[in-house]
Amino acid sequence: MFEIGINLTSNQFDKDRPQVVERARAAGLSGMLITGTSAQESVEAQKMAAEHPDFCWSTAGVHPHQASCWNADVELTIQGLAAMPQVVAIGECGLDFNRNFSPADQQEAAFTAQLGLAAELQLPVFLHCRDAGERFAALLKPWLSTLPGGVVHCFTGTQHELELYLSLGLSIGITGWVCDERRGLELREMLPLIPADRLMLETDAPYLLPRDMENKPKNRRNEPAFLPHIVNQVALWRGEDPLWLADITDDNARKMFALSAR
Repeated sequence: MFEIGINLTSNQFDKDRPQVVERARAAGLSGMLITGTSAQESVEAQKMAAEHPDFCWSTAGVHPHQASCWNADVELTIQGLAAMPQVVAIGECGLDFNRNFSPADQQEAAFTAQLGLAAELQLPVFLHCRDAGERFAALLKPWLSTLPGGVVHCFTGTQHELELYLSLGLSIGITGWVCDERRGLELREMLPLIPADRLMLETDAPYLLPRDMENKPKNRRNEPAFLPHIVNQVALWRGEDPLWLADITDDNARKMFALSAR
């Protein structure tokens, strides 16, 4: 099984980062994608991926929360990282109108710039969207014919948004959010609507520890070794065999990010 979203640069992993990677291997993961959310974190993510060849890769991009930092120097940094063999997608990029840590116009400018960069470099996009579905789709549509692919990471939106993203040809990343009996039930009901060849799975660790896990860690930190729990639960709610789902979502990720077969 393949983990498409681990925030390994988080300081929550500072004390045991190598052990986190080893526990992921021991749990049966075949690969992980380390998320870059700013220029500096994208640099760190690439370096971390290089330490674990053929198991870790990374993205390079600027999250909408940091969009106000986008400038020519940042773009050059992301472009330079994209030439590295470990960097297999542009992002995390997109729109977040839920918190607006960066003004909407700056989010849109940074998102559009990164879409253009991905099209130029022929890399897929690792996407973030929260409370901005229609505008997100409007900005994305003109680039779709020139992009090799894209995945809406950590999808938690509405059925309308899900159907919109699927109609655009995007893949959908599902996290342990779906394991939350308080806020994940709507998403749980939508799981069967996602075609198997468009589904990818992730922890978004250290965030979103699945609430229905037994023996949760005392520090409440999520990590990639818990991905099998998400696979099993998603398979249960989709009515599919977990081993089959683990295999097909692994294949989906490898095709999207042009990685070698296992």
